[in-house]
Amino acid sequence: MSRIGKKPIPIPSKVTVNLDGQAVSVKGPKGELSRVLPDGVVLSQEGETIVVERQDESRRSRERHGLCRTLVANMIEGVSNGYQKRLEIQGVGYRAQVQGKNLNMSLGYSHPVVFEPPEGVQFAVENNTNVVVSGIDKEVVGNMAAKIRAARPPEPYKGKGVRYAGEYIRRKAGKAGKK
Repeated sequence: MSRIGKKPIPIPSKVTVNLDGQAVSVKGPKGELSRVLPDGVVLSQEGETIVVERQDESRRSRERHGLCRTLVANMIEGVSNGYQKRLEIQGVGYRAQVQGKNLNMSLGYSHPVVFEPPEGVQFAVENNTNVVVSGIDKEVVGNMAAKIRAARPPEPYKGKGVRYAGEYIRRKAGKAGKK
């Protein structure tokens, strides 16, 4: 039995969940999310909790048991509290700013790097070097943060680039200089 899959999902008082076969829609104070879950699992609402169970003991059902439970739990967490990823920019002349809804970054290239936010994602910039990506869908927020980091990933010699807040960059020794 999946350790994650067998845990019931508590529903906060301000969140409503509609189950229609494999389709799940969650509505809360921050917004609304919906998703169609894969076959092999059955969702049922028991009071103030949602229980995810397998249809059978096939390999496919066992694989998807914990996945579906986590997807539904993330939807409930997103509409009640939301998600955010923090990024730090390090390097001389590297900076970011929000223009309208877009994120405009100067990362040492000959041109500015501009990111358009997908539906339901907002950007915020603190001190020109800290970027906050926030939204209600954990998957979309994480993907957007990964795309921003990929524009200039941190390099191992000086540590310049875009990194997640608190990310450790393993540093390398440079060349040993002439004597």
